Amino acid sequence: MKTICNYIMCALVALLAFTACDKNDETALRLSGDCMIEEIALDGYAGNIDLASRSIVVRLPEGTPCSEMKVTSLRVSEGATADIAVGQVLNMDAAQTIRVTNNDLYLNWNISVLHDEARILHFVANEIYTGIIDEEAKTITVYVPGSVDVTSIVPTIEVSANATVSPLSGQAVDFSQPVTYTVTNNTARSEYVVSVIAIGKPKALFVGAASDMSGLDPEAGAACQWMLANVAESMYASFADIQSEMIDLSECKIIWWHYHKDGGVDGHDAFVANAPEALAAKNQLRTFYENGGSMFLTRYATNLPSFIGVTGDDEWTTPNNCWGQNEDGAELCGGPWEFSMFAGQNGHPLWQGIIQGDDPNRVYCTDAGYHITNSTAQYHIGTDWGGYDNHAAWEARTGGKILGVGGDGAVVAWEYPARDGRGGIICIGSGCYDWYSYTYEAGYVENFHKNIAIITKNAINYLTK
Repeated sequence: MKTICNYIMCALVALLAFTACDKNDETALRLSGDCMIEEIALDGYAGNIDLASRSIVVRLPEGTPCSEMKVTSLRVSEGATADIAVGQVLNMDAAQTIRVTNNDLYLNWNISVLHDEARILHFVANEIYTGIIDEEAKTITVYVPGSVDVTSIVPTIEVSANATVSPLSGQAVDFSQPVTYTVTNNTARSEYVVSVIAIGKPKALFVGAASDMSGLDPEAGAACQWMLANVAESMYASFADIQSEMIDLSECKIIWWHYHKDGGVDGHDAFVANAPEALAAKNQLRTFYENGGSMFLTRYATNLPSFIGVTGDDEWTTPNNCWGQNEDGAELCGGPWEFSMFAGQNGHPLWQGIIQGDDPNRVYCTDAGYHITNSTAQYHIGTDWGGYDNHAAWEARTGGKILGVGGDGAVVAWEYPARDGRGGIICIGSGCYDWYSYTYEAGYVENFHKNIAIITKNAINYLTK
């Protein structure tokens, strides 16, 4: 049977014959024989050989070290030799190349290892409600509104590569009691106990204009998914739900609105035109705030306080310097993007535990290879324009407290402290605060971008104490 080698070399022979200067010249190349790997094993684990792609995958139990793996068996085509031998030790932390030679023919084979993982990576009920996964305890908790029928929940489940799960993803299940899901993958096996808890009164809400979280844009969607997975008894609610009072807010401690719009929302009038759903619910949101409910408002949501009485009766105290790019054309970060902690605010709970860079007074938010829309809603400070001659003038007019500033002194993070029975509000309008990159450049390593989640967790913990 002709192999890939034979076909390649036949083409080579034809080419040599065509280009020869003298038709009587003959090549001395030995062009017969196969260059196949017929069998290979590392530490006794047999490799799965794919002839078409010339690749070999060695499956290993989860957690098996692979930096020093011994070749325990190797068989190649008759008459061929390989550039590795039985007994040789390979570092399989990265894929390796094996060359098999037969006379003047050779082929390169790629060999790699794949650990058998049996994990549930994502669990979403009814395509809306994201489960909180505790990998160590092997539990998953899903919070749903009290109106949802827990006796017929349809989960969408993402598992490790090559793994299977039972009950199957997409299969309706009765969750009136906890259900055990079993994940298997070759040598690996895990069991997760999944509980679906109907919440009549959520403790935390992520809000948006969409009727459900599946309708959120990718930026807000990433933020919402993080909240549902990391904040107990949290839910998504639309502004229409808030306005119609379909959601019982009597036990809700915090509302988070992360508002993205491609191209930006620049100022008071633009916010009125682009956020009618939020403004339709402003009375309910104001009541929530005045009754002691806290808010975390990020990106263009930082306009909201001026419309619910936080800054008095002056609606024109909205951010005065705003812009943004489109998500699908987001700017590439060549390195960390950051802003500064405001003088005297280094010890604020918002900044506790963040990953620090060269300057401990800066908040580093992105890494090289991340794509960012630089969506910004900030306050320009200065006598040149904007209405705020200096930082003290800004605090006096808005009643806020500055927490972070940009390179030119613009206010990019601030707080309206809880007082007189009203809740506290933290706003972040820095373009560095970004949840979603539409793509990542080769070699991207996440480090400082983890600060986005750390800051968010700090804000929620601080506001709900």
